[in-house]
Formats: sequence, structure tokens, C-alpha cells
Amino acid sequence: MKLWAIGDLHLCISVPKKSMEFFGTPWIGYIKKIEENWKKYIQDEDIVLVPGDISWALKWEDALVDLKWIDCLPGKKIMIRGNHDYWWGSLTKMAKDLPSSIILLQNNSITIGDISIGGSRLWDTVEFTYAPYIEFQENPHGKNKEESIQKDLSEKIFERELIRLELSLNSMKKNATRKIIMTHYPPIGPYLQASRASNILESFGIEICVFGHLHHLRKNVSLFGEKNGVRYLLAASDYLDFIPLQL
Repeated sequence: MKLWAIGDLHLCISVPKKSMEFFGTPWIGYIKKIEENWKKYIQDEDIVLVPGDISWALKWEDALVDLKWIDCLPGKKIMIRGNHDYWWGSLTKMAKDLPSSIILLQNNSITIGDISIGGSRLWDTVEFTYAPYIEFQENPHGKNKEESIQKDLSEKIFERELIRLELSLNSMKKNATRKIIMTHYPPIGPYLQASRASNILESFGIEICVFGHLHHLRKNVSLFGEKNGVRYLLAASDYLDFIPLQL
């Protein structure tokens, strides 16, 4: 069994007008790239972590179209919610129709063998910014929902996400050989500046944190790495050139 990660799939099979191809290179043909590389590297017995922004769908019924497409790919897929997963509802309701190869995490975790995996979306924080390292591109789909949220409300959302992160961490198997966390937003600064989230991860003995959310990063900028025993890995699909990252 191998462990892989790839996030920010931004599938639009059910809502083709939301295709990421509007952003140009490297997104042209991205769904085909994801499928081909997934099948090339991942086997049925493997585990794939998907740290959010799975589908552009707004409704659960439409998101199921994209989830069923993912279900046909090899491996067991473990997912958390991203800031664009507007279709995400209660786990109880979604479980009724959820494809068998997909596990959704929210305030909880899952242990497979000696590996315990948890996750939380997180949110923007005033503690650091990645803006200087991103080549800004206008969103062709219009203003993002989170862009209109007031700063004071954004901080409250972030604090709530920290609570959810701790709920997930507390549910993990205490004596697991490997503890891995997914977050959608990066939990640490560009050059590993400490944050409230990273301090929490360290206190729980997390080995790896996989995250996404960041797109169009400037070339030749060396970011992320290991700090105080935690490896921070960006797994946004375009950052990986749509090739799954082996952990």
C-alpha cells in the first residue's frame, strides 16, 4: 500500500461552465491529465488524500457526478472540504449516496493499519500571507464567496476551524505509527513562520501535513519544508503538474 496526495481537482463534469481551463496554461485538459496520471501511478490498494476543492458543483446531486468519476479511479480516497466545495453538507446525509471508495472527513479521523489520518479546512489568517508569491489572475467565474467576507468575520471562521482541527486531532489513534493531517488552507507561513495552526500540529506529534488552496505560485520560489518534526507539503494539482505526490 502506498500513500498519495493530490488536491484542488476543481472538477466540473457536472458544471462544465466552471472549467478551470479559463485560467489557461497549465489548466488546459486538466481533467484528462488528472485521470491519466492517477491511473499511471496509483493502484487499487493505495490511499489517496484529497485536501479540498474537489468539485465546482453547488448542489450535492451535481457533486455526485464528479465524485462518481473519482470513484472509478484506483485507490481509497480520503477527502476534506475546501473553500469552493459549496455542495458539502452533513456527513450523515452525504453518506447515503457516497461512492464506496470515498471517505469524507469532518471533525473526525480515520485509522488504516498503523496510519491515522485527520483533517480540517482552516481559513485565511492574519498571521501570514502568500500574496507576494502568487501570479495574480482574475477569476473568470466572478468574485469568490470568501472575498466578500469581512476581516473580523474571517477571523471568527478561522478560530472555529482551529476548534475543528483539534477535534479531528483528538480523534486520531494515540499510538499510531504515523499521524497525517490534511488542511485545505496552508497552516504555516511561506518560509515556515509559526502559526496557531502549526503550533497545534506540533503539539499532537503530526508527521506530515498536506494542504492545497494555493495556485499560480511564482516560479523559482522555494517554499514549505519541515519544521519541528512536521513536513508541510503543498499538493494542489496544478502545483504538482497534475501528478499525484507520493508521501
